[in-house]
Amino acid sequence: MLLQDRVVIVTGAGRGLGREYALLAAAEGAAVVVNDVGCNADGTGTDGTYAEEVVREIAAAGGAAVASDHDVRTTEGAEQLLATALDTYGDVHGLVNNAGVLRDRMFVSMTADDWDEVIRGQLRATFAPTHALAGFWRERSKGGASADRSIVNVSSTSGLLGQVGQSNYGAAKAAIAALTVIIAEELSRYQVRVNALTPVARTRMTEGVPALAQIVAAPNDESEFDVYHPGNVAPLVCWLLAPDCPVTGKVFYSKGGEIRQFLGWQFGEQISKDGRWTPTELAASMAPLI
Repeated sequence: MLLQDRVVIVTGAGRGLGREYALLAAAEGAAVVVNDVGCNADGTGTDGTYAEEVVREIAAAGGAAVASDHDVRTTEGAEQLLATALDTYGDVHGLVNNAGVLRDRMFVSMTADDWDEVIRGQLRATFAPTHALAGFWRERSKGGASADRSIVNVSSTSGLLGQVGQSNYGAAKAAIAALTVIIAEELSRYQVRVNALTPVARTRMTEGVPALAQIVAAPNDESEFDVYHPGNVAPLVCWLLAPDCPVTGKVFYSKGGEIRQFLGWQFGEQISKDGRWTPTELAASMAPLI
């Protein structure tokens, strides 16, 4: 019961990875706020029944959960989500920013709406609940309350390694990784840890990409380990939410039974001179950097 007596919010928890995070968090003892607006993968539409169904699953297993269909792409929705958690359980100890949308296009064919909606549905859907919770935790910390709170953000290899056709999605996911590192430093004074992960799993997003659908498909042999089952990622999320987890400001990669630390931009080879380079000098000297 790694999360006994903890209250955890999971956004985008009605299906896929978020559902697995919510189910395991509840099994580990947490009271879970299951948030999902129930939109389509491209961000359109709403359907609150997905969150309600996960709550029923948790309750049937003996756990505690409440549904929320608030839209975390908005400040108002994020504040209402926090209010739901506080009204129901009186506190919040963890936040998993899993909600996101996808609109794949080659960059030259991408519309401004495709760009804006994915940035809103990924980056702003991470910003808004994080900002709401950070303000609440800051006030508690200033009031002398012990904190030990945790945020888990969700980045992607599309942002950290790159993926053709996902410039909008990748830009948002790279920004989420950078946001994680920065606010981990800022929120440490309030005893709030912030980490991120890049999950590789079978979801409606990966199954919707023709090049990935076959790769992530479940094995025909049921005795074979299902590498891309979304439940494989959930233990890492629960560990990052645990009160005695020692890490902050990290980004992890998780696929099947494989977990790695993702390392960010780093300095590579160097050339230097005492003074300003000329373009001609650079043309003759750049080979070590390329």
